[in-house]
Amino acid sequence: MKKKIKPKHRQRKRNHLSFRLNVLFFVVFLLFSALILRLGFVQIVEGETFVNELASTTNATERHDAPRGVMYDRYGHVVVDNQLELSVTYTNPSRTTKAQTMLEIAQDLEPLIEVDTERVTPRDKRDYILLTMSEEDRYKLVTREERRDLDGPSSEYQLEIERITDEQIDRLSSQELQVAAIYREMARGYANSPQRIKQRITDEEAHVISENLDRLPGIDIARHSSRTYPYGDSFHSFFGSTSQIPSERVDYYLSRGYERSDIVGTSYLEAQYEEVLRGQKAVVESVTKREGTRTIDSTVNERLGQRGNDLVLTLDMELQQRLEDIIDQEIRKSGNSFILDRSAYAVLMDPRTGDILAMAGFWDPAGRERDSYADHIGNVNKAFEMGSSVKAASVLTGFHAGVASPGTRFNDRPIYLPQTPPKRSWNTSGFGWIDDRRALEQSSNVYMFEIGMRMANCYYTAPNTRCGWTTGSGGTIERAYQEVRNSFSQFGLGSETGIDLPSYSSGLTGGSESGGNLLDLMIGQYDNYTTLQLAQYIATIANDGYRMEPRLVREIRNPSTIQDEQGAVVQKFEPTILNRIDMSDAHISRVQQGLRDVMTRGTARANFGNASYQPAGKTGTAQVKVAVGQGDYRRVVDGNTQSLVGYAPFNNPEIAFAVVVPDVRLGSNGGRQGIAQEISKSALEAYFELKDSRNGAKPIDEPLLEEVNID
Repeated sequence: MKKKIKPKHRQRKRNHLSFRLNVLFFVVFLLFSALILRLGFVQIVEGETFVNELASTTNATERHDAPRGVMYDRYGHVVVDNQLELSVTYTNPSRTTKAQTMLEIAQDLEPLIEVDTERVTPRDKRDYILLTMSEEDRYKLVTREERRDLDGPSSEYQLEIERITDEQIDRLSSQELQVAAIYREMARGYANSPQRIKQRITDEEAHVISENLDRLPGIDIARHSSRTYPYGDSFHSFFGSTSQIPSERVDYYLSRGYERSDIVGTSYLEAQYEEVLRGQKAVVESVTKREGTRTIDSTVNERLGQRGNDLVLTLDMELQQRLEDIIDQEIRKSGNSFILDRSAYAVLMDPRTGDILAMAGFWDPAGRERDSYADHIGNVNKAFEMGSSVKAASVLTGFHAGVASPGTRFNDRPIYLPQTPPKRSWNTSGFGWIDDRRALEQSSNVYMFEIGMRMANCYYTAPNTRCGWTTGSGGTIERAYQEVRNSFSQFGLGSETGIDLPSYSSGLTGGSESGGNLLDLMIGQYDNYTTLQLAQYIATIANDGYRMEPRLVREIRNPSTIQDEQGAVVQKFEPTILNRIDMSDAHISRVQQGLRDVMTRGTARANFGNASYQPAGKTGTAQVKVAVGQGDYRRVVDGNTQSLVGYAPFNNPEIAFAVVVPDVRLGSNGGRQGIAQEISKSALEAYFELKDSRNGAKPIDEPLLEEVNID
């Protein structure tokens, strides 16, 4: 057998490959060796040089707050604006900064500014006294035996605080209180985060502080902006307020890129649209290199800030001012008509879109001094028994339940049920046999009672006849309550309105679900509703059964760079239909005709019978009992809550309204009747007058400036 011999060229090729790999490994070895040598050289030979250079390089980052977005009304009037102001801030460079160091800075700053000392608590004063005591005096506060029994420094400090006497606090001078107030604000800050010490410093204070910044480490003058309200209290409470981040919300905001000292919206529109209104901060980064006491290099990088986006509201500020004046005049004209507090609430809205055009409230609490009687927010957070103004919902509920239909007649006469006071209409002898339209026109209670009783399987035929309704779980009364409330909620009565606010009331339900209370529920004298819920209910009927979501904001716009001009639209909010009530068009039309009858022939004809704008609506008077007096003089006074709901024009509704006047004395006791009707009449006249001619909203002489809470 012959021996196989490998070709020479294949052997040479393999030797050549091995040589290349060896060269590659050698080069890699040299590179790693060079890298290791270089690292060793940098660390061992030049390490000290680089450490010194790093120590001589300072990097300071400043963040300047940007103004929040402004708010406009529907006609372009600025209703919430910003005003530039200067504040004194302290930035704690480290968590380990000693309290004594901050106290010394506070003592140096005190002669330069004047601060409010009202917020200085007794605990703050004790802290200050401890800081200013000598070590010897402080050591005397706690005995050696007591220290042995204490758990640690915190327990010892608490005992020292308790040993500070009231006499020592009383001996503090005004100058010392000023220092304590400054130190209090400084100590409340977080490391590397500016903490406001005083807002709105004067120009003189700013100049003096600027001249002394070199000896006030951590102290700076920062630019901020505060909210201003060109129209004063008009709609002010709905705009909301701003403050430093509340302690319970710190984690929430920090996770979204905020700093602890940032100002945020804390209520109503400011809170609801915080992410929109929030501005983008300007960032200034300064890098300085020093060699000894000499600066050898300095660079500044700046990122410009931007004002937050703007809101265009549905509000008509001129109409709002007219409505506020109307309520104010009518309440003051009523004199002593009120049992205790004088108050009234009104909502004007577009039933086709849900736009809130105006929403005003007046509250004059008895025995209390107030700077302002404005209580606009009461329209969404105060609930009342609304009386007969809800009867349109009662009739439609009866139609839907099948216990009545258009044209159904019931005998309006007193009803006597076991263990229940007599139930009758305001016309105590009754209206006799009436149909649904006549029942709305004359505000028959008994017609609504009949609907409620029949829904609970009670067919009342004669005095003292026992009804066939049953109580308890699954009983006919319980089912009737549920059916009525479910029906009412379709209109917005007793349900969430959906308005773009972070909080509002959904009303209150009565307690005991008895047969007699069911009858009261049908005439609006059991469950409680807000004025906004009442307005949404009547707007739903005006809008042929479509319940619109009430809204306060129409658009979000970019901040404008041109004076008196709005920026480009970022987002436009379209009207939102919440639901369509589960009633037929014929039934809704029938009730609409009944509401028109109220204004032309019924309980509101005196004020609206000849109105050119052709209103439709429903009056309401709920009986109330109000406790007045104290101790042996405490007594209960009978009164009523007046209400009126409606819309106009009847054939093509463009405005819906609800007016509520709580706790008015009875006419026999000197109470003025018809206050709600007078307010409604003047409000509708104002709306239609403004359609023809406008003079513009009237700003106050000195814009109202928000007091920002920095606690």
